[in-house]
Amino acid sequence: MSSMFGAESARQEEPPARTGRSRTLVITASVLVVLFLVLSAFASFWTERLWFKSVGYSGVFTTLLWTRIGLFLVFGGVMAAVVALNLALAYRARPLLINGGDPNLSRYRDAVTPVTGWLLGGISALMGFFAGASASGQWREYSLWRHSSPFGTIDPYFKRDVGFYVFDLPWWHYLTDFIMACTVIGLMAAALVHYLYGGIRLSVPRDRLSGAAQAHLSVLLGIFVLAKAADYWLDRFDLVTASGPLIDGMTYTGKNAVLPAKEILTGIALICAVLFFLNVWRRTWLLPTMGIALLALSAVLLGLVVPGVVQQFEVSPNVRVKEGPFIKENIEATRAAYNLDDVEVEPYSSDPDTDGGELAKLDAATSTVPLVDPKIVSQTFEQQQQVRGYYSVADVLDVDRYEIDGQDRAMVLGVRELDQEGVADGDKNWSNLHTVYTHGNGIIAAYANQRQVDGDEQTDTIQWAEGSEENERALTDLSEGGYESRVYYGEKSPTYSIVGSRDGVASIELDLSKGEEEEQRTTYDGSGGVPIDNIFEKMLYAVKFGEPNLVLSEQVHDNSKILYDRQPRDMVQKIAPWLTVDSAPYPAVIDGRIQWILDGYTVTDRFPLSQRESLTDMTKDSLTDAPGFQTLPTDEINYMRNAVKATVDAYDGTVKIYAWDEEDPILKVWSEVFPGVVLPKSEIPDSLREHLRYPDDLFKVQRHQLARYHLTDPSDWYAGDDRWEVPSDPQDDDTKQPPYRLFVDDTWALTSVYVPQKRRSSLASFVSVNSDATSDDYGKIRVLELANSGAPGPSQIANELESDEGVREELLGFTQGGVEPIYGNLLTLPVGDGLMYVQPVYTQRSSDTETSFPILRFVLVSYGEEIGIGRTLTEAIADVLGVSSTDPPPDPDPGPDPGPGTEGPDPKPTGSVDEQIRALLLEAEEKFAAADRAQANGNSVGWARLMEEGRDLINEAVARAGERDD
Repeated sequence: MSSMFGAESARQEEPPARTGRSRTLVITASVLVVLFLVLSAFASFWTERLWFKSVGYSGVFTTLLWTRIGLFLVFGGVMAAVVALNLALAYRARPLLINGGDPNLSRYRDAVTPVTGWLLGGISALMGFFAGASASGQWREYSLWRHSSPFGTIDPYFKRDVGFYVFDLPWWHYLTDFIMACTVIGLMAAALVHYLYGGIRLSVPRDRLSGAAQAHLSVLLGIFVLAKAADYWLDRFDLVTASGPLIDGMTYTGKNAVLPAKEILTGIALICAVLFFLNVWRRTWLLPTMGIALLALSAVLLGLVVPGVVQQFEVSPNVRVKEGPFIKENIEATRAAYNLDDVEVEPYSSDPDTDGGELAKLDAATSTVPLVDPKIVSQTFEQQQQVRGYYSVADVLDVDRYEIDGQDRAMVLGVRELDQEGVADGDKNWSNLHTVYTHGNGIIAAYANQRQVDGDEQTDTIQWAEGSEENERALTDLSEGGYESRVYYGEKSPTYSIVGSRDGVASIELDLSKGEEEEQRTTYDGSGGVPIDNIFEKMLYAVKFGEPNLVLSEQVHDNSKILYDRQPRDMVQKIAPWLTVDSAPYPAVIDGRIQWILDGYTVTDRFPLSQRESLTDMTKDSLTDAPGFQTLPTDEINYMRNAVKATVDAYDGTVKIYAWDEEDPILKVWSEVFPGVVLPKSEIPDSLREHLRYPDDLFKVQRHQLARYHLTDPSDWYAGDDRWEVPSDPQDDDTKQPPYRLFVDDTWALTSVYVPQKRRSSLASFVSVNSDATSDDYGKIRVLELANSGAPGPSQIANELESDEGVREELLGFTQGGVEPIYGNLLTLPVGDGLMYVQPVYTQRSSDTETSFPILRFVLVSYGEEIGIGRTLTEAIADVLGVSSTDPPPDPDPGPDPGPGTEGPDPKPTGSVDEQIRALLLEAEEKFAAADRAQANGNSVGWARLMEEGRDLINEAVARAGERDD
């Protein structure tokens, strides 16, 4: 009975026989998977080609494609050939009779021998594929080497042009590494075949290697050690870009210990290579083994022990003396690499005059100070100008300037972009998201230096320049006929949109409502986008986006285009993949179009002797968390130039890249690699140049480096007593204070401050850079250094402003009942004879965050040792001075002194009636001229008073004329 059950159990445990149907299913599934992967790869490749064609830069795609294919084929072919050659040589050199080998290998030889050719080809192809894929990723290094050009600067140690380190050395390193990789893989392949066929016998006491195997392996080892000798020789040049605990670049230890060690190791490696080559005939491993042992011992002693001893016992006790010359070279190279050579550092004494008579002067000097915080008012922009829930603006708005009524006016502005998160959940279907809600509309702008005044018709605390109302058309009126407001290309654009209407069918794309219309429909007719008018391309995009509706929907027809990859930074980065793009693109209305303006940088980490830093660390502040796209394997750089200015049309996606720093050698090389991509600087239109500005990320990098490298004496630099640092944001201690854009002495500038490294509560200096691209002084950095002034820094001022008793009393009435104060950006600017701090204060209901928005209530001012608060900046300054802001200020231009003994003109003219009328008219003309001068100086209060006085004189003259007629 048990045997019967045992037999039944055995029958149940037998695996079912594989049928022909199951094998067919497995094969079919495998084929389908392979086909899907191939189709996905082809769809990605072909749609990428179509995108480049649609933006007019097919040459970039072609250059990249053929360069990568060429590198793949050449290096993959070389690797495959090396592996195949070594496998073939090892197989042909196998012993005919195998004595004393491992008997267990015979069955492996029997299995391998019938398919030897297939194995040789398969292994070679696989190794070649991996090598080719790796080489194709080196297209940047190859392109720079292929088109290298000199910088015109020679390093002081090896007397090589900087171009050698930036363009040539990385490629030579890759070639030596590739040769060593080829020899190692070839050595492993050859050793495996020799072992399999008895050329290598590990189980015998003597003659473990056949003569052919020994010669073969000796040649490979000799080539490897020879390549290592070349690698040691190239490593010498890396000393000028090496990282160190004190400075980057050449140091005392590097020059006097590491450099000789590299040269000695190069010589030893060459000798070892010769010994391996001689081993082909000598057939003894004694000398090559001793050579390798000597090389390894020398690498440890010369490469690690000796430099450590020199550093510890010679340099550390005398750092200032030993490293002084090297610090000097590091300072000069760093200042040159970050373009800090021409920075002007001026001594500055902050001794403000808080006499009440200074009100008019200070009011005029601060009339352009921006009180609208670009970060805080984003919510106000949306609440007041959003119009529909599916529109949105950036979290941090942009700051630009426009000439309005003959005056440069700073504006805070944002693009009203499409935000599909605001679409009602019930309406979020494929058709709506990709064919109806396709674009944003218009720019929202507010004057940065003004707020609501009593009697203003607006109900908020912002004076709108461009918005949804009829009287908010300052930017629209700059262009004849207005500007194209539809925004299809922007920072918040959807993944893809299908645009274009079928002939004879009404438009379906939802646009910004105008007037009393509930819905406004439009159709995209721009030149951008990829036509998808055939089933082949529809299928490719359906595969790319994983959406069958692109093939099945009737809303995708013969007139349809697909818009995708349309974020401005993505577009510029794809077209110019060698650029590092600034993290803050900004919009501008230029010649009737909304243009996104971007700054592109050329960077490297190979500039000799320059200090290397993380780009992320240098540019991170309270307004931005990370920089733009990076082109280096890491984000560390030691050279940076604002090489190009780029624009992306918000409507049709037209991308133009203009050379800006035409002397930059890296830009010149890439312009040769991708001819026609970068347009000459001379082609920048004047209308665009007016809106170009000094880029944020470059300024942040420069201010980071200037904090240490404003010191040019090596001893002072090493001591570090006068080292600066960027202060923390007063409202966020964990991040740096961002730079701010404002007018400084009537110059459009980007500004920041420094605090001493060891005394962070005080102020060290004020730094600004000319940001007006139309000025001859564009890019000129000016530093006002407050040497031992004891002036308070931003954090201390912010604390004093918030804790001031007068400020607290004024805010008390507005911060009750769930209303919270929000402190805006703390601005520092030189005014009069000192530095003034200005900070707007907003309030917002905390109980209803969805519908409430920040309202500007007060302005705080710190000037000298006084603190003031007011509803306007003028009131706050008056509070500092202890005067009333309603007192009429003196005439900003009273004219020449009439001299001693005179009392000035009689306020009531005497003489005949005609003479009196003539005198009144002349005096009125003088008043109007003085008003013009006051307006030019930004003194709006003086302008209004003088205009009123001039009108009164005219009225009096008219009255006198009437009396004469009577």
